[in-house]
Amino acid sequence: MTDRPAQRTPNRQLAALIAEAGFSNAGLARRVDQLGLEHGLDLRYDKTSVTRWLRGQQPRGTTPALIAEVFTRRLGRRLTAQDLGLDACAPVYAGLEFAATPEEAVDIVSGLWRKDSGSHAELRKIAFTPAGLVVPSRDWLIGKPDDKVAREQTPRVPPQGRPAPARPQGRPVLTLPPRTRGHAERAPGHKVTNGDINALRSVGELFRTLDDRYGGGHARQALVRYLEHECEPMLRGAYDEQTGRRLFGAAADLTRLAGWTSYDIAAHGLAQRYFVQALRLAQAAGDRAYGSYVLVTMSRQAVYLGHGREAVQLARVAQQGAGTGGPPVVQALLHASEARAHGVLGEVRACTAALVRSERALEAARPGDDVPYWATFFDEAQLADEFGHCHRDLQQFRAAAQHAERSLQLRAPAHARSRLFCRVVLATARLGLGELDQACALAVEAAGQAAEMRSARAIEYVRDFERRLEPYRDAAPVRGYREKVAALG
Repeated sequence: MTDRPAQRTPNRQLAALIAEAGFSNAGLARRVDQLGLEHGLDLRYDKTSVTRWLRGQQPRGTTPALIAEVFTRRLGRRLTAQDLGLDACAPVYAGLEFAATPEEAVDIVSGLWRKDSGSHAELRKIAFTPAGLVVPSRDWLIGKPDDKVAREQTPRVPPQGRPAPARPQGRPVLTLPPRTRGHAERAPGHKVTNGDINALRSVGELFRTLDDRYGGGHARQALVRYLEHECEPMLRGAYDEQTGRRLFGAAADLTRLAGWTSYDIAAHGLAQRYFVQALRLAQAAGDRAYGSYVLVTMSRQAVYLGHGREAVQLARVAQQGAGTGGPPVVQALLHASEARAHGVLGEVRACTAALVRSERALEAARPGDDVPYWATFFDEAQLADEFGHCHRDLQQFRAAAQHAERSLQLRAPAHARSRLFCRVVLATARLGLGELDQACALAVEAAGQAAEMRSARAIEYVRDFERRLEPYRDAAPVRGYREKVAALG
């Protein structure tokens, strides 16, 4: 006797959303296939596939998440696979959600930390999606502030008649199962102190220094593990309202840094997810200014990936969210971010206007201003760097060279990667001016520095310069450049 196949239930949720979106079955299938292509997936769905889904068949793999994103884009509100009556999966869009509550935000970001700290290489291969920028930035800008983030202390009570289990002794935290890692040192309900938060801040400074000098690949994994083992138990601990806001602020900063280091190793989809979650944690912290900084970071990544229009919008949302009452240095940073986005689009007037606003804002800064720690890097050296990049993108090579040289004169050696980028900008400007010998000499130095770093961006800057060398490939300076770079191994 054989078992009869289980009776499928028609998917009325999906049918209702198809009607609301105005899709035909073929139109939905086509959009799912197109979205799959954005993520390197060769999908072959058609109207028959959609008919099967409506009859209750569950699509496999990442398809439920892709279907949900198609509806999210069409209807302008975040929808999950479950909202469509589909089974949850390991979705390509996990982590792009802008959580409704602080508790949900902790669940989402801690899930990212846990998966990233393991051997889940596929997470670092997820593609960046420009459409994934729209909903989080909008929700941050117009969303209601969180009324409460405090958590009550809930001491763990062992079952009656049984002693509480002994804490493991002499066992490395890293060997514990993923969902209990870190809790060997910090019990559930642990009361978070100011010392805990100060430690998070100090760790952030340490990892920032390592990233700046040696590239994101050197310490990224250690940072993610720290977030999993130390930060997550704190977020699930006990704290009053004031302490909780500070804790969420520190967690936002470390999460943004995890995204920044992921961006630097070209894990762009993962970085995007970290930035979105950092934005949500900043909202829980009640720190609008820091949220604007996260959006600036997202704009930088969009510029790097060539999504200039999205980068402009992110920079403008950051300006709207921060308002005009912040320190001049912060205003300078926000306007410079918009300038870079206009520059990559080749929009000369808009780029120039944003640069002027940035320059004027920085000129208005005074030594006694209360500048947030995350904006202190934006000084004359950084502004000159911004000008250099913008003029390079606009092919105004003489101005690019002048500003890049000034930035290199002012920038401290500790900012090694930033200096490398600026040196390549200067080399590109020299090349554009026809100064081939100087351009190649500068690029050799940059290539040597890139070889010492674990930074995909550093390597890509050098490669971009090399692509620009192609028209001169037979010239003696170019042959010399290639020989010297080849010798670097």
